[in-house]
Amino acid sequence: MTRELLDKYLSNTCTEAELDEVLNWVAKGSLEKEGRELAQRDWAMYREENMPEDDHKFSVLFDKIQEEIKSRERKNYKKTHVFLPLFTKWITRAAAILLIPTLTFLFYTISEKRILKTEFTNAVVDSLEIIAPMGSRTVVELSDGSRVHLNYGSRIKYPQFFLEDRREIALEGEAYFEVAHNPEKPFIVKTGKLNVIALGTAFNVLAQADDHVVETTLVNGKVVLESEMSGGEKRRIGAMTPGQHVKYNVNTGNISSTKGNIEKYIAWKDGKLIFEDSPMAEVVEKLSRIYNVDIELGTEVKDYNYTFVFIDEPLYQILDLMSIATPIKYKSFPRKKLTNGTYSKQRIIIQKK
Repeated sequence: MTRELLDKYLSNTCTEAELDEVLNWVAKGSLEKEGRELAQRDWAMYREENMPEDDHKFSVLFDKIQEEIKSRERKNYKKTHVFLPLFTKWITRAAAILLIPTLTFLFYTISEKRILKTEFTNAVVDSLEIIAPMGSRTVVELSDGSRVHLNYGSRIKYPQFFLEDRREIALEGEAYFEVAHNPEKPFIVKTGKLNVIALGTAFNVLAQADDHVVETTLVNGKVVLESEMSGGEKRRIGAMTPGQHVKYNVNTGNISSTKGNIEKYIAWKDGKLIFEDSPMAEVVEKLSRIYNVDIELGTEVKDYNYTFVFIDEPLYQILDLMSIATPIKYKSFPRKKLTNGTYSKQRIIIQKK
């Protein structure tokens, strides 16, 4: 089957032999490899600037077919004169039956191309930002099937669709990532001065805006760390292995790494708060962030360490249990209304009993 013969068929200029050839091809070979390649060539040659003319041509042809069918259905032919009219009517209907799916396919593919072009064009400039409110964890499913768990007060910014050869997400705060495997598009978490790059894996990233240390914990798979240099240049730091926890100081470039039990770094996504011989300063820093309060420490209590596990416990219950375990006491102050109508964070002071 040739393109020229199909053009003659659509323009109603076929000879009887050519019409038989087209009908036989449609019945037997249009869905075979040759027919698919012909459709693909038409699709590849499509140009959107031709749309108004093509729309008009297809509409006129479609209306012409419908009008011809209706016209012939309105006529009543006598049985003694049915051969030629019925033959013509059969040909008209056959042409309509064959051509209408063709037109439907063309309208569908053209419309789809318009829609996809609009969606992807918008996706290039449109981005989404998700913020987990204080006191609430949030789970986000991305367009590629990856899942992101956001910790209290954390936020991510990402495109609606990942169009290019990479999947980039900007993170501020803490998030646990379950990345859908795609070797063609690496998954990149950008934290400002450190990028965490993965293909299909699970890992945790802690990157607070007011902290100069970015922490990464790898659960499974593999991730690569790279630093963002001035001028946009990137420098590879190294690759992580499962069970490894890395701290990177973005100011000095210093790196520290531990390996072993990583549960305490990722348990927050399940509502757990785990400390293992953790100093008071670390405990207070996490409690302040999670519960959105300001906690001040007296100098005499900074040497206390804690080992405990809490599961979605209220702040004051945690402080009460800490007061039982060690000789400390705390005092809380009410929030103050600010001049702009908002309220300050609650202030808590922890001192020795």
